[in-house]
Amino acid sequence: MTDHAVSTPGDGEACEDLRPLMFSIAYRMLGSVSDAEDVVQEGFLRLRRASMEGTVVESPRAFLTTVTTRLAIDHLRSARVRRETYVGPWLPEPLLTSTEPDPGELAEMSDSLSLSFLVLLENLSPAERAVFLLREVFDYGYDEIAEIVDKSEANCRQIFVRARKRIDEGRPRFQATLQQRQELANRFFDAVDKGELGGLVELLAEDVVFYGDGGGIGRGLPQPVYGRDKVNRLLLSFMSQYHEYNASMQRENVNGEPGVLFFDSRGHLVNVFVLDISGGVIQAVRSIINPDKLVHLGYPISDFGRIDRGSG
Repeated sequence: MTDHAVSTPGDGEACEDLRPLMFSIAYRMLGSVSDAEDVVQEGFLRLRRASMEGTVVESPRAFLTTVTTRLAIDHLRSARVRRETYVGPWLPEPLLTSTEPDPGELAEMSDSLSLSFLVLLENLSPAERAVFLLREVFDYGYDEIAEIVDKSEANCRQIFVRARKRIDEGRPRFQATLQQRQELANRFFDAVDKGELGGLVELLAEDVVFYGDGGGIGRGLPQPVYGRDKVNRLLLSFMSQYHEYNASMQRENVNGEPGVLFFDSRGHLVNVFVLDISGGVIQAVRSIINPDKLVHLGYPISDFGRIDRGSG
């Protein structure tokens, strides 16, 4: 994974190695690249401050994990009101992952980094999310987790069992292999690229859902769209617009899943498309068009996807 954390002078080489881990925890907790970067930066600043004040930090890993997790919990609690008033479906900020990763690495990312998984985490309270992620994804011991979240080991075990049950209930029953996902995604995106959209419907699950995250800024959707026929019509409409405006697409692995970046005729980023594939069909299509969630990708953002406030 790309190291998105902000560097702090004087951390030492040993601590530098902890940055990717801290970002991985913060991003999965928050679903936001910029917020995760801020949390990790603050953690390293506190570690540096403790060192300058003469405090002996026996385990930088434990110190940073504790600070990162507690800051993320506090941030999530303050973000609850903003999430409740968010316009349309909320999706995490997308992360571009390697297009040719190690298969085992991609499988691991797809399981714990996918947009569908991060959305499932929204069903957990901040403390539940922390306990679940630290145990399930990062393999921390219950004794470590208890120290981090300031609860007893027995309580952490109970929290984990409840959280895992809720997450498992939302996961698909039949997972697709990496090869199956890639083959189906290639068929889908080849059809889109060539404008041969008539066969898209056969690639969709009967109960497929389309999420369009515009956040009231981009041209998203107020509610998810459910069902093969409705989603197919929506895709046909969107894709015809992209071809009309000479848009282009760049295939990427997004959060370990097949996706594309759509660009307008000037090469400015319009949105990010991600496919959720299981059971041999596309179960969900997620479109992130909220420009605030795309800035971190480093491309100029297109006006095509923005809502024109002046037009009424």
